[in-house]
Order: sequence, then C-alpha cells, then structure tokens
Amino acid sequence: MHSDAANLQLSSHLTTLASIHKIHHTLHRLNLTEDVGQDSRPSACCPRAMPPRKKRRPSAGDDMSAKKSRQDSVFRKHETPQIREEETFSSKRCLEWFYEYAGEGCDDVVGPEGMEKFCEDIGVEPENVVMLVLAWKLDAQSMGYFTLQEWLRGMGSLQCDSTERLRNSLDYLRSVLNDSTSFKLIYRYAFDFAREKDQRSLDLNTAKCMLGLLLGKTWPLFPVFNQFLEQSKYKVINKDQWCNVLEFSRTINLDLSNYDEDGAWPVLLDEFVEWYKERQMS
Repeated sequence: MHSDAANLQLSSHLTTLASIHKIHHTLHRLNLTEDVGQDSRPSACCPRAMPPRKKRRPSAGDDMSAKKSRQDSVFRKHETPQIREEETFSSKRCLEWFYEYAGEGCDDVVGPEGMEKFCEDIGVEPENVVMLVLAWKLDAQSMGYFTLQEWLRGMGSLQCDSTERLRNSLDYLRSVLNDSTSFKLIYRYAFDFAREKDQRSLDLNTAKCMLGLLLGKTWPLFPVFNQFLEQSKYKVINKDQWCNVLEFSRTINLDLSNYDEDGAWPVLLDEFVEWYKERQMS
C-alpha cells in the first residue's frame, strides 16, 4: 500500500517537474536566467513583499504516515519548495498571467484590447499616471503595448506575478512619483514612450496630454502654459523643449520674477514668459 502511494506521489512530482522544465525552456530562450520554482529575493524597491505564510500543521493521520513510512517523509521534504513557490515570485505564474491578455497568435505582445482588459482587472484607467509609471518599470517601448520580455523582466523587478499582487503594488508605484530623481527619469521616459517612433518630436496634442498627466496637479502655472500652447504657432514639441519645461516648472517662481531671458532657455519658453506678462498687464 505504502509503495503504491509513494509511486503515485512520485509520478505526480515528475509531471510537475516536466511542466516546470517546459516553462524554464521558454524563459531560457528569452535570456531570462532565473530558475523557475526557486526562491526569489523580494525587490528592494518595492516595500510590499508578501509576508511568509505559516506552514500547515500536519494532521494526526500525517503524523502516523510519517512514522510508518520513511518514503512518505522523503516526499514531504519535496513539498516544501512548492509551498514557498506560492509565496515568492514565480516566472511560471507570471508567464501564464501574461497570456491572459496576449491571447494566441499575437507574437507575444499585449496589444490595445488586452491592455484594456488588463487595466480593468487591476482597477486603473488607461490614462491614469500610474500606468505610465508601470510602463517605465517595464521599460515598455511603445504606448499601448507590452512585449513578453518587457512583462517578465518588469514584473520580475516588481515581484508581481498576479493581478492581486500588482493591485497591492499600485500605491508603491504612485509613491515613485514623489521622488524627485525618479520623477525626472519618468518624465524623460514619457517623451520617447509617447512619440511616434518614426518622429523625433511629439505632436502638440500628445505633448499637452502627457504634460497634463505629469505636471497638471503639481505645477500651478500648467493651465496657463497649456493655454499658451493652444494659441501658439507650435505643432510639435522637441525633446530639448520637453525637458526644459520640467526644469522651468521646478525653478522659476510663479510670478516669473527670476526668469532670465538671456539664459539658456529655449525660445518656446521665452515666448511663453512674454505672452504671460502681456496677459498680466492687460
């Protein structure tokens, strides 16, 4: 009897190992070197690591089996890593989670339709700034798309392999915006993320939307700067102008009293200051 039970458990473990080997082969093909099922260290940047669960107390029946069967004790040791796998990041679960949104025959990409469902599942509007922070964490190259490699590497750094874990990390992602250095990196990233890849500049409408997303709630002069852009001759914003707008918002007083017209500011901002002062005088 004990021998049959041991064989059955052994067969079950071999099936599990075969499944893990298959998923590991996929990850290896993508140059992802972490071992599936192995303990992963929680990300240092993310404070919301899952707490360890308490081990289940063995029942009286389990104790009897352990005493009666030495083989049963051996198999019990093999079950421990499986319990830990549920507590820590799992590349296998992350991969399965990705394909909930990528579907089949999609060249390993989550596209606009999958992205819409993804946003619904995590409870975030697509235009919410937290989605931009997530895209930055994944180092996504195109707005509205996540590739398989971006997903696995980015979610791995966040230690998220399920909808629940990502939902629990949203507050952390929002808090990243409060760090001045990280915000500057996200702001610069947003320019390349949002622009058409065959263009070197952002079209004005996209630029205004992204500026509103990033500066609309923190820069009191944004509404009037937005009005200036709407009535201006500009059709696109280049990267130098984009980066200088952030510097302007951080260093120039709201009354513009410390703005140096002879400084190294782009003409766009010279014209904004002139336009704004004329409005204040009239």
